[in-house]
Amino acid sequence: MSELGFYLLSVGLGISLAIDAFSVSLANGLNEPNMKKRKMTTVAGIFSFFQFLMPMLGWLCIHTIVEYFHSFEAFIPYIALALLGFIGGKMLYEGIKHKECEECRAATFGALIVQGVATSIDALSAGFTITDYSAVEAFVCCAIIAVVTFGLCLGGVAIGKRFGTKLSGCASILGGSILIIIGLEIFITGFIG
Repeated sequence: MSELGFYLLSVGLGISLAIDAFSVSLANGLNEPNMKKRKMTTVAGIFSFFQFLMPMLGWLCIHTIVEYFHSFEAFIPYIALALLGFIGGKMLYEGIKHKECEECRAATFGALIVQGVATSIDALSAGFTITDYSAVEAFVCCAIIAVVTFGLCLGGVAIGKRFGTKLSGCASILGGSILIIIGLEIFITGFIG
């Protein structure tokens, strides 16, 4: 594969893996329309960290403990559904319970970590697609995935913030619904594809 092909493939992989993280970032922006730039960067950073880590772990598993990873892979859709369903359900409940309340509840650091894991856990499987890469190539590929994820998530939070301000009371309900839908999408595609 040419060098250009390697970079294009890495960017394409990054975009496809970051779609869920982008959507969750959008939901976070909807839920917290007054989010400061530092928190926006933290949100994008957490998602990009896990989007880097998971494919790298997948690559590492293929090169070390492949038989254990195959047995774990069946649980990925369940884990993603449970984590995103829980967080989304909590956001939905809070949005319905406090619909008249102007101030939305901010996502805590712990919730962001759970969201980061939930949206990137399927990226473990991406480690399979880069198995013939050397350790350096796998690292560079995962770094590109992280950079793409960071950019998309930062954009997602910004878009969510803009519409969150306009939607005010419904933002938490919409954000929670998006998380649940993403969890269901990961769960369903885990069995179909």
